[in-house]
Amino acid sequence: MSLETISVKDLHSKISRGEQPAVIDVRTPAEFQECHASMARNVPLDSLDPRQVIANLNGAADGKIYIICRSGSRSKMACDKFQAAGISQVVNVAGGTQAWDAEGFPVARGKKVMSLERQVRITAGFMVLAATVLGFQVNPYFHVLSGIVGAGFIHSGLTDTCAMGMLIAKMPWNQVKSSCRSA
Repeated sequence: MSLETISVKDLHSKISRGEQPAVIDVRTPAEFQECHASMARNVPLDSLDPRQVIANLNGAADGKIYIICRSGSRSKMACDKFQAAGISQVVNVAGGTQAWDAEGFPVARGKKVMSLERQVRITAGFMVLAATVLGFQVNPYFHVLSGIVGAGFIHSGLTDTCAMGMLIAKMPWNQVKSSCRSA
């Protein structure tokens, strides 16, 4: 099943014509709070239940659900989840919130947060550095940790998924009060 995509310009045109498309932002609550397309609802990818999303929309969608994230990678994974659940009327918003904001379309802004991608790079760098130091200072077996991190990056690149990112997304500093979430 092929995945339908839409540009941020085309999505904005729909809204400008008075349509009210269901837009689901699958980033972490903290990322969503920082900046999101004004009409988007937050349903984080790590807790996404496609059938629950459909139930919460209560027929508010025009038949399609538009999935957005930061740049398009997580929204593609979310679309795959919807399709795996038998829901084919999902559309990936190409370019994500970055493209939406860059076009000057309406966004809601809140507290600035560190991106999930940056948090992953910092964590992985710390793990490799610590494993290297511990490998020389304590026990050479600590070097294995560096290999595990490297293998994780290879897996992440090949599958376009990131286990470390999904784990970090669940950390307390990446959560916000539920009043900031829209869905």
